[in-house]
Amino acid sequence: MSKNPHYFIAIRLPGSLKENLSKWQHELKKDVSFKQWPHFEDLHITLKFLGEVDDTKLRQLKEELKTIEDEQAFSIAVGGIGVFGNPKKPRVLWAGVDKTKSLAHLQEYVEACTMKVGFNKENRPYRPHITLAKKWSGETVTTIPEALKERFSNKKQIEVEEVVLYQIHPGSTVKYEMIARYRLKRGEMNGSVN
Repeated sequence: MSKNPHYFIAIRLPGSLKENLSKWQHELKKDVSFKQWPHFEDLHITLKFLGEVDDTKLRQLKEELKTIEDEQAFSIAVGGIGVFGNPKKPRVLWAGVDKTKSLAHLQEYVEACTMKVGFNKENRPYRPHITLAKKWSGETVTTIPEALKERFSNKKQIEVEEVVLYQIHPGSTVKYEMIARYRLKRGEMNGSVN
């Protein structure tokens, strides 16, 4: 058993979107079988999973992440569903997130911040998504029907205005606790580079 809590850095979703995605989860449960359906309060867009972090490193990370407040807020489109893993026995059911230049830049910035305080670089390509369900439990081998994908294909624009550092509480109903938040800059884009 590890002695230090686990953490990750993510984009916090607006309440209206979380409520909408919670309705999607409720509807999808009728058609697809997964063991875990995250609480709607836990829905987010991961930027960087950190794993176990000790107090010293956590303090350094919180300080380093303050620089993110110089970054510009932006909007992205969220919607559509898909899966990770074997399409016949998927590991994850997700809602899609458009990987814009702004989102890719933000993720790279977060990655750089974490590397400065000693975290390893993520080697897998960044695939933004919102996890709706995990761990396939279907008894019959089946793929998610195209008609079902079509039903959940509508997209919604959201403003990305803050980045959040979350602590994971595995035994809780709402598993993710916000322990630090960093507001992105609002207003007109300027061409300056910090």
